[in-house]
Parts: sequence; C-alpha cells; structure tokens
Amino acid sequence: MALTWEDKEVSFDVPYSEMRLRLGEKVIDKLDNIEDTKGNAGDRGRLIITNLRLLWHSMTSPRVNLSIGFNTIVSINTKIVNSKVKGTTQALHLLTISNGTRYEFVFTNQVQGNMRHFTSVVGVHKAYITSKLYRELKLRGGVVHNKKLKILPQEQVVSSMHGVWNLSSDQGSLGTFVVTNIRCVWFADINEGFNISLPYLQVDSIRIRDSKFGKALVIKSTERSGNFILGFKVDSEDKLTTLYKELTSLHTVFLNNPIFGVEYKLNTKINEVEHKNDLLDDLEVVEDPKNEIGNTLAAYLADEGHKKDRPPVYCKELGLAIESIKEGYTLKKLWEVIPSN
Repeated sequence: MALTWEDKEVSFDVPYSEMRLRLGEKVIDKLDNIEDTKGNAGDRGRLIITNLRLLWHSMTSPRVNLSIGFNTIVSINTKIVNSKVKGTTQALHLLTISNGTRYEFVFTNQVQGNMRHFTSVVGVHKAYITSKLYRELKLRGGVVHNKKLKILPQEQVVSSMHGVWNLSSDQGSLGTFVVTNIRCVWFADINEGFNISLPYLQVDSIRIRDSKFGKALVIKSTERSGNFILGFKVDSEDKLTTLYKELTSLHTVFLNNPIFGVEYKLNTKINEVEHKNDLLDDLEVVEDPKNEIGNTLAAYLADEGHKKDRPPVYCKELGLAIESIKEGYTLKKLWEVIPSN
C-alpha cells in the first residue's frame, strides 16, 4: 500500500486516478451545486467530503478539480462573499498550509439558505483531528491507564504479552506489548507513561534480527513518521516468533482494509450517498499528457506572492515572537475588525 497522501496535501487539477478513493477512504457527504468562489466563480461544481479530504470538481469540466487534505486545514470559518450566482451570501472559508505554502478556499452553496457543506466539513474535520491515534505514531502519550490500554472505537485487542523488553536504552526496559487490529503498543511496567503507540499505517517493515541482546523483533516506522527503528526482546524465542507472525499477518490485513478512524454521521438522511467507490464514475476521464491545464495555484494563495514565511520578530505590544508583518500593514490594522479609515 502506497503512503497515504490524500489527507496531507493540497492538490490542483489532479488526474482522474488521484480523484478515485483509496483503500479505506469512504464518502461521508456529497453535495452538488457548490461553487468554488475563489478559483472558479460562476461554475457549478460538486463537493465530496471523505474521511481523509475534500474533493471538488467542476460539473462542466471535471478535470478542473481540487483535493484538500484534512491535515492541511488550519481554520474553518464562514465568510460573506460576493458570488456570481447568489450575489452577497455566506460561504465556507478554509485556510490551509501545504508544503509550506498557504492557500485559502471559498465554497458557496448555490442552493439558497443551505449551509450543509459548512456543518459537514466542520464535523468531519473534528472527527479527523480527534482520531489521530489511528494514523500517527505517538511517543509517551496518554494511551495507557492503570496498566490497561485505552481502547479506541473500532479497536480490538488481539493479544497482550508481558515481559517484553524495549531495547531503546543500553539496559533495556521491561514492559507489556499489546497487539490490536489497528496498532501495536508497548508500555513500561514501572512507568506506563513511557510508551509507544504505532499504527500499522505507519509501519514500514517488521523483522526478526540479531542484536547485542540476542534475537529481537525490529519494527521500522515510515519516513513520514520519523524513520524510527524499534527493537523488542522476548525471552522465549517461540514467543518471539509467534509475536512476529501475528504482527506481520495483522499488518497485511490492515493494509488491505485500512481503518482511518474518522467517523461522522449526518443529521439528515441523504439518499444519494451510499459510501461507494463509484461516486466518481460519472466523471469524464480527461488526461492531460501535454500539461495544458493552466497553473491555478495563484488564485488560491492566501498571501499573494507568498513563497515562504517571513522571519519571526519580537513584538513589544504582544510580548512574544510573531512573523514579521507584511509591508504596508501595521499590527493595529491587522487587529481591526472595521478599518478606521
């Protein structure tokens, strides 16, 4: 399974293959009549909300599209905009950061008085933020209480093995190794706050290798999660082999059917959403081998001409370090809700 990029990047005019849902990705809500007011004003489009990202595409030219990962979103608000279709109206405003560049997006529902796209995006984004343990490696986190693993929704404990040494220090630390259908967790016996939670989503490889402590279970995390190399020693070689086989089997099963942990239920029944992978099948497949699709990034830049963050400076008024203010602006002007002039 390729590394999950869908929730971590902002992409423009992606090929049809990248609009398709990946394994484990599912549609939560789908709305037609959504205008991309900032980049494609006046064009009717479709907004698809999955458990990993927002997808928008033009109904007249599906090759004009957006993919906005939930992990890139900095803020979600409503904004009064001037839509070509609805005039002055309330819209969904997103501020994002992807690969060091800030983008903003404005989506307007062309159906009068309908703000479901706002409530759905806010709800799913909150579910994404609060379910990071499904997708991210966690060191010394609050994952254990009273020597018991805090079970996540959709999580099932497969086995728990005592007497497992963590080889991260010269002496090694004795603790408990817990295997679930979503992750593996180790915590120290004398201090449960010394722990590691590693989702299968961030596991690069699982092996048995020789170490100065003898044969050990070695788990390497993905580059995105820090390229950690974790070593564990089990006193019995038979138990070590059993643990290895169990982990490799669960890892394989997980990658074939990943669980991202993002669950959100709509308040209303939506007949057209059936959580199927064929929701994009009515898109026109248009490839662009000559790269003739124009570069649309400039329309979405949150700070036009911004290439990298300005250097931090000390602000006497606030008493802390801030990014240096753009030329022509003052701190007072930035804080004013209604301009004084």
